[in-house]
Amino acid sequence: MHPSALVGLLAFTAAAQAIPTNPRKAHSTSSISNLKSKIKNVVVLCMENRSVDNLLGGQTLKGIENPINNGPYCNPYNVTDPPQGQHCTEARDYDSVTDDPSHAVTGNTMEFYSNWTPDNALIASGKLTANNNGFIHEQINNYGSDANKTMLAKQVMNYYTEDEVPVLTSLVQNFLTFNHWHSDIAGPTDPNRFALVAGTSGGHGTNDDSFGTYAFTQRSIFQQLSETNHTWLNYWDTAGGTGPEAQWFSWTKETSNQDKVVPITQFYTDAQSGSLPEFSYLNPSCCGVGTTSMHDSGLISDGEAFIKKVYDSIRSSPQWNETLFVLTFDETGGFHDHVPPPLATRPDNLTYTETAPNGEKYTYEFNRLGGRIPTFLISPWTSKGFVEQKGTDKSGATVSYSASSILKTLGYLWDFEAFTPRVEDAASFDHLILSTIREDAPAALPSSEAF
Repeated sequence: MHPSALVGLLAFTAAAQAIPTNPRKAHSTSSISNLKSKIKNVVVLCMENRSVDNLLGGQTLKGIENPINNGPYCNPYNVTDPPQGQHCTEARDYDSVTDDPSHAVTGNTMEFYSNWTPDNALIASGKLTANNNGFIHEQINNYGSDANKTMLAKQVMNYYTEDEVPVLTSLVQNFLTFNHWHSDIAGPTDPNRFALVAGTSGGHGTNDDSFGTYAFTQRSIFQQLSETNHTWLNYWDTAGGTGPEAQWFSWTKETSNQDKVVPITQFYTDAQSGSLPEFSYLNPSCCGVGTTSMHDSGLISDGEAFIKKVYDSIRSSPQWNETLFVLTFDETGGFHDHVPPPLATRPDNLTYTETAPNGEKYTYEFNRLGGRIPTFLISPWTSKGFVEQKGTDKSGATVSYSASSILKTLGYLWDFEAFTPRVEDAASFDHLILSTIREDAPAALPSSEAF
C-alpha cells in the first residue's frame, strides 16, 4: 500500500471510532424510544462560571475548538484604542482568580460586542455580530486602578492545561463533550440557573433578592415531575452559594415539597444504595476557597475533587447502567471564549434593563444566548472521547445547544411539553444515547491537586 493511502486509512479509522454507533436523528420516534429504553435516572450537576476556552482550552482532543487546537486568540487591552497592546491566550491558569470577572448583562455585552450598549435591532437582524474582543477591556474597566493590566489580561484569557484539570481531562477522553453548548442567558448565575430548570429567567437579568424566596410562579422541572408521578430530589451543599433551585418557586412551598430539598451528603448514600430518584439535581457550594463549584474565587482543584466524588458515586452505584449524568456550568463568568454567541428564540416577551458602565441604559431582550460553557454527557450509553458539534431543532435547522436542551430532552424522556418557546426550539440530545452499553467507563476518575 502506498504510504499516503495508509495515512488516509488510519485517519478514516480514527474518525470512524469517534462516531457514535447510534445513527438516529434527534427528535425522531426511534431516537426517543431508544432514550426511554436506556435511561431511567438523570443526574444534573451545574457548576459555576467557566467558558470552554478557559476550562477546556488545553484539551487536545480533536473537535474541541479551543486555544490549543485552533488558537491562539487575542484581545486588546482597550477596544477603543488598540495600539495600547493586546494579550493572547496562553497555557497555565490560576487555581483561584480573586478579581472576579464581570458576568453582568452589560459586562457580557462588552465582552462579546466590544460595546456595553450595542444596537439591539442590528443584533436581531444579524447585521451586528459579536467579535468576542472585549474581555480584557471589561476586566481592566473593573479592576484597572487596583491591579496590573497584564495580570488582569491573563486572568480572563489564559486556559487550563490537561495536567491542571485531570478530572475533566478524563471526562473528555472517556465520554461526550459538547463543542457548541451556550448559556441560555447572556448574564449571571441565578438567571441562568432559573433558565436551566424553567426555560426562562422570568425577565430577571441579575442575582436579585427574589431568588431563594419561593417568589417565582413559572413552571419548573420539579413541579412537572411531581405532577406526572416522577420522583426527584434537589441535593444541595448546605454551605450554600448556589440554589437550591427548588426553593425559588412558589409551587414548592404551596404544595409542601420542601422536603425534597436535601443535603448533598444524602446523594452519596442514595447512589450507594441504588435509591436515587428519577431526577437528581445537584447544587455545589460557592464561592471562595474551600467551596466546590469552580467559581473563580474558589479552587479549580476543589471543584475537580467534587466532580470526582459525584462521578465515582454514580459509577459504583447499582443504578449506573440506567443513569445519564449531565455535567454543565451556568455561564461563562467573564472568562474569554472565541465563539460568538448565537441568536435564539425568546422564551417570553419579558426584557431586562440595567445601567451600563458608560452611564447609558441597556435593555436585554433575551433573544441571544451567552458564551460557550463546558458540558458533558456521562453514561455507559454515551460514546467514548466523542465531541458533539451543533445540534438540530425540531424542524431540522442547525442550532447550538443550551440549558434548554436539557429540558427539551427530558420532555422526550418523561413525556411533557416544552415550558417555553425557547425550550420548544432547542436542540435535543436524545440521539446521542447509544444502542449498546459500554463496559469500559473508568471505575473512578483521577485525583486532582492544588497547583
